Amino acid sequence: MPSEELIAEHVLEFPGGYTRTTGPVIGRFLTELRDGRIVGVRTAGGRTLVPPLEYDPDTGEAVTGEFTEVGPTGTVEGWAWVSEPRAGHPLERPFAWALIRLDGADTALVHAVDAGDVRAMRPGLRVRPRWRTGRTGHITDIESFVPEVTRIVSPVRTEYRVRPGKSLARFLEGIERGIFLGCRCGSCGKVYVPYRLSCPECGVAITEETELPDTGTITTFAINNLPDPRAPEVPFVSAYILLDGADIPMIALVGDVPAHEVRQGMRVRAVWVPEEERTASMSNIRWFAPTGEPDVEL
Repeated sequence: MPSEELIAEHVLEFPGGYTRTTGPVIGRFLTELRDGRIVGVRTAGGRTLVPPLEYDPDTGEAVTGEFTEVGPTGTVEGWAWVSEPRAGHPLERPFAWALIRLDGADTALVHAVDAGDVRAMRPGLRVRPRWRTGRTGHITDIESFVPEVTRIVSPVRTEYRVRPGKSLARFLEGIERGIFLGCRCGSCGKVYVPYRLSCPECGVAITEETELPDTGTITTFAINNLPDPRAPEVPFVSAYILLDGADIPMIALVGDVPAHEVRQGMRVRAVWVPEEERTASMSNIRWFAPTGEPDVEL
């Protein structure tokens, strides 16, 4: 009969823990960590080593014994993401092992970066240490490094009241009735909508009122990918629409058509809310929708 597989289990352990003296260089580094500071040691060539070493790795010469405080901020030079931390890892949630060059240092140290998401990690990321309470003089006195705050989100909301002037009030009266009221300049003959009291080109007062249809042509437009409570969907289109008979376009939303199908020269018509819901407001116009007519060459 085949012999059973032989397995021998072994444990390597130093009872009470492996103990060694730190020496003046590493000991100084760990003592400073206990006090919430990070130091490096200078070499004869003027480089600052962090973590400190007893000998210059380039020349093999003993370091000078001159210490200098570095950081505490630093820059990530390279990193590897740990999606499933193990029992001995410094964090119980996903994190990155990173090479971090602290400000003022000429070498990088390896430590954990608690970035929250792998997408936050990148070379050049600025980080700073998050210290533990009850420090003992060990590299783990730094629980991890965390990204510096480079962006905040602040809710912005303001409430204000606007009292329309004579021209705007007259225009909104028409909108409440489901019509566009414009005006014609007696000097140059241009028709403006919304309604205004003077011609911006001639500077003369306008007294002739004219009613315009709710159809027009898209002269230019933009596709928007940020949500807007007024929009039918995202992405949505805002466009300059030249109403039939007008000389100046007005801006409005475009709906009832996929955003990628909107084009210059498209013929559109206003989509109004039901008459019983109308007020003296531009919200009476949901948006402009295609009429199906042939495009106009602009």
